Order: sequence, then C-alpha cells, then structure tokens
Amino acid sequence: MSKFEYLKLADTVAAEIANGALKPGDRLPPQRSFAYQRKIAVSTASRVYTELLRRGLVVGEVGRGTFVSGETRRGIAMPTEPRGARIDLEVNYPILPTQSVMIARSLAGLERPEVLDLALRHSTTTGTLAARTISAEFLSREDWSPAPDQLVFTANGRQCIASALAAMVPSGGRCGVEALTYPFIKDIAARLGITLVPLAMDENGVRPDAVQKAHREAHLSALYVQPTIQNPLGMTMPAARRADLLRVVEKLGLTVIEDTVYGFLDEETPMAALAPDSCITLDSLSKKVAPGLALGFIVSPPRLRERIMAAVRSGGWTASGFAFAAGQRLMADGTVAELSRLKRIDAARRQQMAAKYLAGFEVQANVKSYHLWLTLPHHWRSQTFVAAAARRDIALTPSTTFAVSPGHAPNAVRLALGAPSTEQLDLALRTLSGMLTAKEDVDTTE
Repeated sequence: MSKFEYLKLADTVAAEIANGALKPGDRLPPQRSFAYQRKIAVSTASRVYTELLRRGLVVGEVGRGTFVSGETRRGIAMPTEPRGARIDLEVNYPILPTQSVMIARSLAGLERPEVLDLALRHSTTTGTLAARTISAEFLSREDWSPAPDQLVFTANGRQCIASALAAMVPSGGRCGVEALTYPFIKDIAARLGITLVPLAMDENGVRPDAVQKAHREAHLSALYVQPTIQNPLGMTMPAARRADLLRVVEKLGLTVIEDTVYGFLDEETPMAALAPDSCITLDSLSKKVAPGLALGFIVSPPRLRERIMAAVRSGGWTASGFAFAAGQRLMADGTVAELSRLKRIDAARRQQMAAKYLAGFEVQANVKSYHLWLTLPHHWRSQTFVAAAARRDIALTPSTTFAVSPGHAPNAVRLALGAPSTEQLDLALRTLSGMLTAKEDVDTTE
C-alpha cells in the first residue's frame, strides 16, 4: 500500500471519529483484526494506528489496547490551560495561604518611583552583578556552589528548558529524555525541530544502558533529566545511579540538562556537583514562590555560557527588569528560603492525606513531593477516569500527557496536590477513592 493509501485509510478512521461513529473511549480492534476487516496487511494496519496516535486521535495503553481519545486536532497530547475546575489536581503550583502576605512584605518599597525607574529598564540575559551574586548564593548547596558568572537568566523555567535545548541540540537532532517526562518539553522540542528519544527507566530513574543504546542507534546531542522528585513519578535518583549515569555521559561526550525545579523539596545536590563541565542546571522561582512571580536560572559550564546566552536572546526569553528586582529582594531577605521550608512541611502533610485515602491502591509517591502517580484498577482506563473526575469538578492529568512515545502510556494518572486548599484536597481524595472502588462510573460526591 502506498503512503497516500495508508494515510487515506487513517483519514477514514479520523472521519469516523469526527462524525461520532467512533466515540471517545471506544476500543479499536487489535491490529490483526483491523487488517482483516479492512482487507489490508497487518504492517499497513500498524502504520494506520501509528498515524492516528501521532494525530492524537487515539491513545494506546500498554496491555489494554488502543482507544479513541476524543481529541480531534492533530498534534501531541499536551496539558491544557487551567480548566477552571473547582478542585484542580492538574496544575502543580503549590500555594500557601500565608504566602501573599510574606511576598508583599518582602516587596514593600518596590513601588516607589525611584526604585521602579531602575526595575522597569531593559534587562540582559545575565542581569546585574548583584543579581548573579545573590542568585548564585541562593542556589548553592552544602557541596555545590555555582559561580556568579555561570548564571544566565530567563523569564521562567520553561524558557530555561527551551534555551538549553536550543543551545545544545541542533534542529533535526535528538535529545534523550525519561520515557515519562515533564509534558511541556514535548511541545518545546517539536517547535525547535528536535526529536525526543524516550529512555527506559527503573525505580532509580534513567538506566545508563538505555542511554548507551539510544546513542549507539542514532546519535544523541544531549539528555534532559529530572534527577530530584521526577515529574510525574516522584522518584529521586540515588547517588550511585547519578554516578553511573554521569560516567556514561562523559564517556559518550554528552551534555546533561538537569531540571531541578523540585529540588527545593528534597534539597538534593545537583548532578553538576559531580560533573560541572557536563551538566547544565535549570531552576526557577515559580514553584518556590508563585507562578505569577517567576525568574528562571541556568547554571552553565563556562564553555557553554555564550551559546546559551545567544539562545536566550534569539528566543526572546530574557527576564524582565521587574522580575529581577522582585526576585533579588525575595532571595536576599530570606523570603524564598522560608517559603521553601514551609512548602516542604505542607507537601509532607498533603502526602499523608493522600496515603490515607489511597491506601490499598497502587500509588508511587515521594513523601517530600507535591504530586503522586496513581496506577488505576483494571476496570478503569486513564482517559475515562479523568473524564469521570472532571464531571465531579476535579481536574487530573492522564498518563498519555507524560508519555514521550504515543501508545506507550501506562494505565495511570498524576495527582498534583499543591493547589487546592486542604479542605478541597480532602474532598477530592475522598471522592477519587470512592470512584476507584466503584466498578462503574457512579457519582460518589456528596
């Protein structure tokens, strides 16, 4: 069958989805049965299914089959804008009841005209010496202290990722990532013309042999990993695995882009402490402070700094002068450190609540984390469970959002615990527990 013919058949199935003949949640037949029904080769059926997965029209769940997703647009399954759900367990930005008062106290005086005059001027990728010095001190750990001149700034964490990828991976190049990873890197890579290569993981994170295999099969330009409180699985890579991974990376001549945005919850030392010339470390203020007050940090090896600065400039990702002014104050007076301390306490408390309500179910969680990974009972599918939760005004994220390879998503959902009030979280967890126990979609809310 020609390329045109197999795409035409994929268009036929897409039309069946669009006109309602195939509905969201419907299971497509196994590929061999599909091939028999349509009088085509099994290899052609595989190409049709792959094309439907690429368009986002169906989702594959390991060991369960292929299901209509209800998504009619082409493209990669991605998180949506916040949906306005009454209880949001989808967006992972922890908000403390007292944090606005603390932030306001720190920023008092910033509204004065003479202060604003400086804050509202044009800024650069490297900020001022004061900004670099304060940021370097703030990011330091007991056994890792970046130099101020290693710092490059962006407006937020996602822009840090985009800048590092743009600097290290050419258009058409390949970057190795965890098989389940931070969703927005998929869209960033697609816009930059970069192919993400999923790397096999175990309970300790990315396997070094998976990196070697991927690089041997087709050259990798870099790795993107989340070594501390990985999103979505919550694992923190142990020291032995970090050392093994870095040995492979240095042998292959690769650069590691390590995202440490959740590192403040575990206070783990970045991998850059072990391999300062091989690691680009990313961080931001958005989780520690608030999503509306963001400043992104890139700690670069000296040899790569100019390249990263150029990527930030060309991408238009330079932080504003106001973000620099606010961030400096919050870091210098200890407000960010205190918010981080309080959020570590809050995260542990919320994990305890989740453990109580989800006892008996298959949960992967880090007790220091603001999110957890819930593998669903066999009678629930990921997409169906998310839809059923939405009908109860609870927003969740399905596993397909995190899977790099279409059709390789486990039957699971991520719960982000930080945004709702504790009262809302209690209600949501109680509701979800009832749903998990039910054999069918029966509304269990009060």
